[in-house]
Amino acid sequence: MAVDTHALNAGIPSGPLAEKWDRHRFEMKLVNPANKRKFDVIVVGSGLAGASAAATLAELGYNVDCFCYQDSARRAHSIAAQGGINAAKNYQNDGDSIYRLFYDTVKGGDFRAREANVYRLAQISTQIIDQCVAQGVPFARDYGGLLDNRSFGGAQVSRTFYARGQTGQQLLLGACQALARQVGAGKVKMHERTEMLDVVLVDGRAAGIVTRDMVSGEIRSWSANAVILATGGYGNAFFLSTNAKGCNVTAAFRAWKKGALFANPCFTQIHPTCIPVSGDYQSKLTLMSESLRNDGRIWVPKQPGETRAPGQIPEAERDYYLERRYPSFGNLSPRDIASRAAKEVCDEGRGVGPTGLGVYLDFADAIQRLGRNVIEQRYGNLFQMYERITGEDPYAVPMRIFPAVHYTMGGTWVDYNLMSTIPGLFVLGEANFSDHGANRLGASALMQGLADGYFIIPYTLGNYFASQAPPRVGTDHAEFRGAETAVRERIQKLLSVNGSRSVDTFHRELGLALWTGCGMARNATGLKQALDRIPALRQEFWEDVNVVGGGEELNVTLEKAGRVADFLEFAEVMCLDALTRGESCGGHFREEHQTEDHEAKRDDENFCHVSAWEYTDIDTAPKLHKEPLVFEHAKPSQRSYK
Repeated sequence: MAVDTHALNAGIPSGPLAEKWDRHRFEMKLVNPANKRKFDVIVVGSGLAGASAAATLAELGYNVDCFCYQDSARRAHSIAAQGGINAAKNYQNDGDSIYRLFYDTVKGGDFRAREANVYRLAQISTQIIDQCVAQGVPFARDYGGLLDNRSFGGAQVSRTFYARGQTGQQLLLGACQALARQVGAGKVKMHERTEMLDVVLVDGRAAGIVTRDMVSGEIRSWSANAVILATGGYGNAFFLSTNAKGCNVTAAFRAWKKGALFANPCFTQIHPTCIPVSGDYQSKLTLMSESLRNDGRIWVPKQPGETRAPGQIPEAERDYYLERRYPSFGNLSPRDIASRAAKEVCDEGRGVGPTGLGVYLDFADAIQRLGRNVIEQRYGNLFQMYERITGEDPYAVPMRIFPAVHYTMGGTWVDYNLMSTIPGLFVLGEANFSDHGANRLGASALMQGLADGYFIIPYTLGNYFASQAPPRVGTDHAEFRGAETAVRERIQKLLSVNGSRSVDTFHRELGLALWTGCGMARNATGLKQALDRIPALRQEFWEDVNVVGGGEELNVTLEKAGRVADFLEFAEVMCLDALTRGESCGGHFREEHQTEDHEAKRDDENFCHVSAWEYTDIDTAPKLHKEPLVFEHAKPSQRSYK
C-alpha cells in the first residue's frame, strides 16, 4: 500500500471560524445572470441534496438535467429520514447556539471532521428552517402555533424540528415542488428510471456521464459544463441495512475509478433503533426513528436467560443500561455509543426476543405521564408501522429494537467548495464525506443535504464557472464513445457469465463477511479474514453469477448485478481502510483500541486525519492520501456522555 505524504488541500478559507463562509462567499467570483443560461449542469440524484441543488441552480438560470433511477424524484431515499432536522434556532431558549451545534457535531463525530465545514453547516441550519417553512413544510407546532422542537442523540438541547415521524418525506416534497416548478419552466429536464454508469472526463475535467435507460436498456451519453453527484451512501454493501434496496455505490465508485479520491470508507454508522432481524428471508431492515428515544426508555432484564414477558418483569429486575451508564444523556446517547451498548448486553446473554438479539424500547412511562393521545400525535405513524411489521402493539408491549447498518459517513473526498479531486465534479449530501466525521448525530443528514443543495453549491459552482470557464464538450468526443463502449462491454460480461448462483446469494455472503469483519466492532484478525474472503468471492461472482434476461429491456437482475459487482470491489477498500486506521473513533470501533470502560479510544497523534484513497488497479492496493485535521476551537478530548 502506497502512502502519499503530501497533504490534500481542502481549500479552507482564512479568517476567524465564524467569518470563513461569509468571507468566502464575498471573495468567490460570480456569474452574470445573463451568462448563467450559457452553462449546463448535470445533477445525478433527486433526493434532498439533488432535488434542492437542481431546483436552486435552475432558479438562478442554469440549464439542468437531473437524473434518478426511481420512477419519481419523490421516491428518493431521503423520505426514510423520519425523525427530524437540526437547526440552531434556540426557540426553546435552552442554551442552544450556532457554536453549540457546531461543537456537538464535531464531538459527536469523535473529532474526525473539518471544523470549517461543520461550523458552516451549523450557520446554514437556521436558514434551512426558514426556507422550508416558506415552502409550506408542515413542521410540528405547539399549542400557540410556534414551531416545536424535540431532542436527538448527542445533544442536551431541543433543536430538532420535525413533522411527526415523516420529516424526510415532507422536506422532500418541499424540494420536489421547487424542482417541479423549474421543470414546468423548462429549466430542468428530469430523467427518471435512468441510472448513471460512468462519468466522462475530458482533459481531466468532468464533462458528462453515461447512463442506461432502465426501461429500454438504451446506453446514452450526456454532456455538461459540470457534474454534481448526490447519490447517497453505500450502506447496502452489508446487504441487510435500513436503506432502500436500490441504494448503491455505483456513481461514486465510477468517479473513484476515474480519479476522485474516496475518503474514510470504513466510517459506517450502526443505528441503534431498528427492528431486529427475524429470519434469512429478509432483504432489508426497518428503521424505527431515533426520535422514539425522546420518550421511550431502553432496557433489558438484569439476569441472563430471562424468559418472562416484559410486563411480568418488575422494575427492580430491569436494567435501563443507557440511563445507568450515561446519566447526562441517557437514552439520547449518540448512535454509535447506544449501538455498542446494546451489543454488549446482548453478548452478555441479556438480549430479548426469539434470537436474543434485541432490547426493549418501552413507552409505558411516557404514556402514563403524557397520555396515549400525546404519544399518538408525536409518533403515531411509527407505531403503526411497527405493529404492521411485527404484529405487536407498542402501546401495550415494549418495542424490540437492535442496531443495524444505516448511514455512511465516508464518501467521495471534497474540498470546502464540495468539489472532488476531479475538477468540475461536485459531490453533495451523504455521497461526500465532509461534515460528520466518524459518527453522524441524529437529525443531521437532512440538515447537510439541504445545506449543500440550497445554500452551498449555488455559490461554489458559480465560482468554478467564473474562474475556470469550463467548455462544454459534445458527446461525439472520443472520451464519450470510449466510456459508452466500456459500459456496454461490462453489461455484456455480466450477461454472458451464465452461472448457477443468483446475484442475491453473492450479495448476502458479502454482507455477512462485512458485518462479521467490519461491522459494529472490528479487529485486525476479522478484517484480515474479510480481506482474504472478499477477493475470492469477487472471482466466484464473475465465474458463476447468473443474470437472466437481456440488456435492452427492463432487467432488475442486471441492475442488481452491476451494483453488487461494485460492492464486491468497494468492500475491500472499506476493510483496508478499517485495518489501516489503528484506533477507535465513533462508528469505527477497533476492539484492540478501547478504554477500560469499553469506550472508543482515539489515537490523535497518528490518525487525526482524513484517509483518502486513490484507485490504482483492481489487482493493486489503492494509494492512501492524508488530509490533516486541525482543531483550533473544538479541542479533541476523550468523548464522554456520562
